[in-house]
Amino acid sequence: MTYPPPRLVFWETTAGCNLRCIHCRRVTLADQLTPQDLTTDEAFTLIDQMCAVGRPVFVLSGGEPLFRPDIFEIARYASDAGLPVALATNGTMIDDAVAARIKASGVKRVSISFDGADAETHDHFRGLAGSFDDAVRGFQALRRVGLPVQINTTVANHNKAQLERMLQLAKDLDAVGLHLFLLVPVGCGVQIAEKQMISAQEYERVLNWLYDTEQSEPDLQLKATCAPHYFRVMRTRRAQERRDGMSRELPASHDRQVNGHPHGQMHAATKGCLAGTGVCFVSHRGEIFPCGYLPVEAGNVRTQPFGDIWEGSELFSQLRDPEQLEGKCGACQFKTLCSGCRARSYGLTGNYLAEEPFCAYQPESRTVVLN
Repeated sequence: MTYPPPRLVFWETTAGCNLRCIHCRRVTLADQLTPQDLTTDEAFTLIDQMCAVGRPVFVLSGGEPLFRPDIFEIARYASDAGLPVALATNGTMIDDAVAARIKASGVKRVSISFDGADAETHDHFRGLAGSFDDAVRGFQALRRVGLPVQINTTVANHNKAQLERMLQLAKDLDAVGLHLFLLVPVGCGVQIAEKQMISAQEYERVLNWLYDTEQSEPDLQLKATCAPHYFRVMRTRRAQERRDGMSRELPASHDRQVNGHPHGQMHAATKGCLAGTGVCFVSHRGEIFPCGYLPVEAGNVRTQPFGDIWEGSELFSQLRDPEQLEGKCGACQFKTLCSGCRARSYGLTGNYLAEEPFCAYQPESRTVVLN
């Protein structure tokens, strides 16, 4: 069976980073490149193999990708090969000269992470004083050279009350998007899960806030990541509005996503959990995972071509079959639209097919058996 090509491929360019974020999916961090990182030539081979499968959005992440001295060369190679290239950075290493090099390398979009609407909140979470101000300066430098920049925010207990302020920060910085990442308990996230994970009910509140904000802010692209149940929230809210005679036009951000606008191409979300179905993650050592938060290996590009792994992985085959989902996810009428966060299921149960543990929804078709 031939599967559709991936829509997004995230590559962990290096494990090296200058920050010590308390929520990072990595457990081991470094202040320099590591010997295990893919070489420049290996990166070129990966790009060639990806292009043989399709033309996914190629996201250069980390660690901190700007730690790699060859990152601009790699971005240029990927862009020249026809891949839409995005850069995910903490922004602290970007000045006007670096911003110009990023643009010249062919990068089409940059994301910068802000995990608080102010320096105190952000710097504490990021583990480095001054990182908020440095990220703002990096963001502004990128906008001066004309690059679109989005804000990525990990929503947890420390900042769940700052959503309106995060929205204002995005508008003040002229961001093209605000993407909310819901904390996944893997890596260092396991250590802070008890303190920082918001409840299933809080997830519902955040996702409904996102839906309402998406309607009122049509010029700002909003997206929930690691929260596939947003698609269920969106579907049920729209159905209720139609029943109430309140049906409204889709925001411009949705039109961009559907009609091939470059910003929509970078969005690339068509359903809930895309792990192993629409996206995959390549580690700095060449391992391929369904996503950056689901540490179950499907293969390694150092020993097997990317396309063979994408097409032939048994792990990916399981994730592509919603009938294999267990618990209430398996019984849910939204399972093909949502699928639950497979990484969160794995992080808390050790079973990536188990039901989503942070979903408050009870499927209509679920039968509860009392012992």
